Amino acid sequence: MDNHPVWIPNEESIKKTNLYLWMNKLGYSDYDSFYKDSITNIEWFWHEAEKEMNVEWYEPYSKVLDVTRGVQWPSWYIEGKLNVTSNAIDKWLHDEHSANKEAIIWEGEDGVVQKITYEQLGQQVNSFAAGLKQLGVKKGDCITLYLPMLIETVIAMLAISKIGAIFTPAFSGYAANAVAKRIVGCDAKIIITADGFLRRGKVIQIKEEADKAIKQAESIEKMIVVNRIGREIPWNKEVDLRWEDVIDNDQLIDSEEMDSSDPFMLIYSSGTTGQPKGIVHTHSGFPLKAAFDARFGMDLNAHERMMWVTDMGWMMGPFLVFGTLLNNSTMVLYEGSPDYPEVNRLWKLVEKHQITHLGISPTLIRVLMKQGEQWLNNIKLTSLKVFGSTGEPWNVEPWLWLFHKVGKSKIPIMNYSGGTEISGGILGNILLKPIAPVSFNAPLPGMAADVYNLKGETVHSEVGELVLTKPWVGMANGFWKESDRYIESYWNRWENIWVHGDWVSIDENHFWTITGRSDDTLNIAGKRVGPAELESILVEHPQVVEAATIGVPNNIKGEVAVCFIVIKDKVKNKEKLISELYQLVEQNLGKSLKPHDIYTVSELPKTRNAKVMRRVIKSIYLGQDPGDLSALENQSAISSISNMSS
Repeated sequence: MDNHPVWIPNEESIKKTNLYLWMNKLGYSDYDSFYKDSITNIEWFWHEAEKEMNVEWYEPYSKVLDVTRGVQWPSWYIEGKLNVTSNAIDKWLHDEHSANKEAIIWEGEDGVVQKITYEQLGQQVNSFAAGLKQLGVKKGDCITLYLPMLIETVIAMLAISKIGAIFTPAFSGYAANAVAKRIVGCDAKIIITADGFLRRGKVIQIKEEADKAIKQAESIEKMIVVNRIGREIPWNKEVDLRWEDVIDNDQLIDSEEMDSSDPFMLIYSSGTTGQPKGIVHTHSGFPLKAAFDARFGMDLNAHERMMWVTDMGWMMGPFLVFGTLLNNSTMVLYEGSPDYPEVNRLWKLVEKHQITHLGISPTLIRVLMKQGEQWLNNIKLTSLKVFGSTGEPWNVEPWLWLFHKVGKSKIPIMNYSGGTEISGGILGNILLKPIAPVSFNAPLPGMAADVYNLKGETVHSEVGELVLTKPWVGMANGFWKESDRYIESYWNRWENIWVHGDWVSIDENHFWTITGRSDDTLNIAGKRVGPAELESILVEHPQVVEAATIGVPNNIKGEVAVCFIVIKDKVKNKEKLISELYQLVEQNLGKSLKPHDIYTVSELPKTRNAKVMRRVIKSIYLGQDPGDLSALENQSAISSISNMSS
């Protein structure tokens, strides 16, 4: 795909960015030269990065990096001692301006708004941390967070980290079985949940699911319940505690001094088969990488406000927390659905709270685009500075709709791809270079990205595996108690090379394009094609809202493409539409890559953060075990697919 820039920064705006100012301070004016040195001399780079981020250490580190155990197990900031909560909160309390700044703005789906300053947040974190210690929580203990996007969720994350314990956030939409698996996986002693929360006008009874979950998890000793809704809930006096009863306002405690390699968070990522894998993140890893990407990738400043449409159980939830707090910025949390009670709820939130950085997914924009641009009327989005985009590959039409119709062709879209195991991004759209639709204009600083063919050779202008050839700060410190599984997942293809699992190409203009997960890639009669390539063509048709493509075994071609589409309600002649779509793909990709079948469905199975779950579609369609469905939000999408068979 040849990409042509549609957003081009001028020299004045470039020189104001945090990235340029830092580069210039280090003696660089050209990003490519700076990037090359950032991946050639990684110890120098990550030393300069933590220094520029003003990380506070209880004890300074003696060495930046040690790879004695191999590049798969790097140790960062050797002998350094710190605590993520001290860097997120405590260090800002010495300055009156920073202390009085809003740390969190929260809005419930019912319109209730709460705000909390850094000083107030610090006080509440301290009180809850003291209460946890009174309950007997010790350094290294695990606590499961089964909470929606609440201020208390952030307080809990920071309080747990403050005392040296480890939190593991579970998606608030999970059913009991999925939560139980995550509790059992880390032997959590405590679970923190809520009496309920609002989603599309309904009360989600999360406490009842938590009750079911702990019946399957013997390690749980106590359940702490946040009073969000104020409804009557089942209560077990032996186990349940109210949030208010845990808070200890009389005892002030210092943050635990942690080794830089000590874990503070486990994020469980769903797998195709087997148990979810617990990705280990350290005090000097995830927070620093997330905050670095926010400041230098997305140009987030201390006076600005970031909101991401996500859940704390997904990687971008913790990214939002630490990306803002370590930069003394403001996070905006929203509890409910971004298109409820009206389609323009998201844009109203931007206007109301003067959000500067808005994080979305391509699927969310496809949904909003379908409703028409009239929902943007009379809404002023003048505060917006950057769109962030994560989760899946784009199609051109919704990308351009967001850029032209919502952003008025002025607001850059920071396409951002990495993942939970990365602690942030590998590829991005840095604001020093032109941006083209759906693509990425560069790897982020410090990320030694490359594209390999099947022989392990670097390739350009053809699709290959996205790999990383050097370690980085924020790299997963393995899977919790599953080191072999970690090595098998990322390091078993080529020696000392991280294989990320994305199918990528770099064009002649040096734009990177992700076409999908490499394990989703179709091999049709020896021709490889990413599902996103077919999906992009299908959604170009004005009657198609969404599309998903899977590969299905075939006796002649080895594999064929089967496509599932969601169409607009007003379509009367479906047969004619399907015929047009076959022709459209043939015209763009050739007859040999034309889909074997195209089916219409009412909805595609998705996660809460709007990722289409192709592996679920494929498993259901082929009548196979779909594996872990805990991330699936709309179970109803499965039934229409299961009625079709190959």
